[in-house]
Amino acid sequence: MKILSMECSATPASVAIIEDGKLLASSFVNVKLTHSQTLMPMVESILSASKLTIADIDGLAISNGPGSFTGVRIGISALKGIAAPKNLPCVAVSTLRAMTENYSDTDCIVCAVMDARCNQVYNALFEIENNQIKRLCEDRALLCYELAEEVKNISQNSEKCVIIIGDGAEIFHPFVKECQNIKISAPIRRFQSATGVGIAALESFNKGETIEPSALLPFYLRLPQAERELKAKEEKK
Repeated sequence: MKILSMECSATPASVAIIEDGKLLASSFVNVKLTHSQTLMPMVESILSASKLTIADIDGLAISNGPGSFTGVRIGISALKGIAAPKNLPCVAVSTLRAMTENYSDTDCIVCAVMDARCNQVYNALFEIENNQIKRLCEDRALLCYELAEEVKNISQNSEKCVIIIGDGAEIFHPFVKECQNIKISAPIRRFQSATGVGIAALESFNKGETIEPSALLPFYLRLPQAERELKAKEEKK
């Protein structure tokens, strides 16, 4: 089975083609261009490099959040456009869950964090053992100091190293840097990618747990800023 996966929930954007768990091709950019400028050219490029067309693709996968409101919307809209003509089956994957695939070969506790601004992070915790990933909590938005207390407690009661990954890693790490058993990931394995999205989605495809393109929706842990500001104004009336 060939899966075309996409990831653009933060500043980087990436696309990948996975066949039966094997990476066939991938493309990753981290430049100051909007995803609407980079995403589709990347899709066309890896399809061409792989000597494939959309007709050869069996399913599509996307990270549907949490993350940048604009980035998540662009990714889902692009995927719907690709999937609609053939009504290809789709799988939506948590951005935080997808990035955990970077450490699927390492027995550890993964603390996945994304910058949510205002001293907050989007977070989820996972335990990895013998290549199996176990979710320890649901995706959530927390203040950095709140997460720090929880992670410190976990590190004190576990022999496994806690590894901080995600684009919020540098923001969060100072809150726990004094703990020897908590480390920040090396940059090469720190960020979310379409490869992780495709691998994380594979189980759902194998189980037939897919959705139609029209059913794809963003997963936001909080309202977009414009909606929050509007809500605040209405509450003051």
